[in-house]
Amino acid sequence: MSQSKKPKSSGNREGFLIFMVVGCGILATLSFNSLTKSDAPQDEHAVTKQGAQSQRDVRKKKDKLVALLDIPLSTGNEPLDKLFVQSGCAVCHTIPGIAPAKGRQGPKLVLGTNGPKRLADSNYQGTAETVREYIQESILKPGMYVVPGYSDRVMPRWYGKRLNAKALDRIATYLEGLKE
Repeated sequence: MSQSKKPKSSGNREGFLIFMVVGCGILATLSFNSLTKSDAPQDEHAVTKQGAQSQRDVRKKKDKLVALLDIPLSTGNEPLDKLFVQSGCAVCHTIPGIAPAKGRQGPKLVLGTNGPKRLADSNYQGTAETVREYIQESILKPGMYVVPGYSDRVMPRWYGKRLNAKALDRIATYLEGLKE
């Protein structure tokens, strides 16, 4: 089976994914705003005191918010199926051997078969020389090669900040061995 065929309703899926990303952004903004709001002061003297206290509170809450956003998606110690689910791979990709991974937004991940073909493709813009390097690069810098028929705007660009080295290594090891 060729992975270069474009799904029939890719426009609808791209629209849905854009809707989901925008929706998540709105929810994150609302959550952030609710963390930074302060109650209205009762009198003029309270305005100055509460303003200074409010600024300190906002800084503390922002520090906590950043810390929550920097939490890894997984530890890398999870069972493989849980690792792929927690990392988000199972949402978009079909991954043989990972039961929950039945996604259709991204290509089927049989990189033991497709990795060498992608490295040899004239459209490949990355620096990887091995399939393992290609897998890691595809996760961390997804725009280096976009499988024909799939959108460049679907694969998140933030995995480098949310996947630790152990999780990335286990994902690459598993995917490198998958063949059709």
